[in-house]
Amino acid sequence: MARLTATTNSIVQGIITHFNGKTEVTTADIKEYCSSVGFSFPTINNRLKSYKSGRGRFNLTPAEVVTQLEETLNTDTLVPPKDELFVPFGNYSDVKKIIQSRIFYPSFITGLSGNGKTHSVEQACASLNREMIRVNITIETDEDDLIGGFRLLNGETVWHDGPVVEALKRGAVLLLDEVDLASNKIMCLQSLLEGNGVYLKKINQYVKPAPGFNVVATANTKGKGCDNGKFIGTNVLNEAFLERFAVTFEQEYPTPSVESKILVRNFESLGCTECMDHVQNLVTWAEIIRKTYDDGGIEDVITTRRLIAIARAFVIWGSIEKAIELCTNRFDSDTSKVFLDLYQKVSGPEEVEVLDVPAAPIPSEFL
Repeated sequence: MARLTATTNSIVQGIITHFNGKTEVTTADIKEYCSSVGFSFPTINNRLKSYKSGRGRFNLTPAEVVTQLEETLNTDTLVPPKDELFVPFGNYSDVKKIIQSRIFYPSFITGLSGNGKTHSVEQACASLNREMIRVNITIETDEDDLIGGFRLLNGETVWHDGPVVEALKRGAVLLLDEVDLASNKIMCLQSLLEGNGVYLKKINQYVKPAPGFNVVATANTKGKGCDNGKFIGTNVLNEAFLERFAVTFEQEYPTPSVESKILVRNFESLGCTECMDHVQNLVTWAEIIRKTYDDGGIEDVITTRRLIAIARAFVIWGSIEKAIELCTNRFDSDTSKVFLDLYQKVSGPEEVEVLDVPAAPIPSEFL
């Protein structure tokens, strides 16, 4: 069994002291220690289901309780797994510094889809061995989803901490993903964003943030809504809510050199050495499309996520043209055809330059 950490050891010692001489343990006993150390009671309770001897009772010796708790606390980690294919870029180092500092400093990351906003936060936490709880925000997300509420468990109505409270108690990084999809119900986090913890009014309990707790939000907009129709469902967020984020990072797509490394690592992981011949062409192709998109010439863009999807499609079907066709079919037929024709030009015998054509469609020489 893994060696106990100092925190785990203190919990176990407290359990031993409290249960000294007992042969039967009640739900109240276990809840008492879960609450005092900020650990999730439902997690412990689920691990002890096989030991239930009746409603709210467990037929355990103190040693068995210690064993169960020890196993839970050493395996129930929320540290994201390291992605060996990840290539740091953009705001990664700055986000990592904030998390590493353990200073409460709410941060907002905005940028187009598929450019690694969420993944960079996950990998920063992975590299620092920091726990992270990701909450995907929608228009339906409310206080009960975030803070917690009463749930029916084994015939009893019990309080269940939401992901926000769980992150507070664990000193984890709370990632509010796609936060600009939220309604005004997100305002329940105001106190939290000030670093003051949260008051659970339904159970009359105040939860203070454990050391290291932090909040990072990601969004496709800056919380001001979207007028061009690209990100349907995004909302104008309350100014008081946005003001509580100390910094805003604008995430761009990776540079061609970084994107080349990303594709190379993905191809290597798939064991496709012959695929490397297409890396430069794919990166150049995506760069031309993005430049034309930025200049207002087209309405769709090739994301880094889609480039990786094309790379994997090529490994599956063995045809780069088919891979591009299938992976760009999500766009309208004209755009998909233009993108495929452009790639054929880019990969042709003649060198194609990336031209700066403001507010114009893809240059005719590429079509």
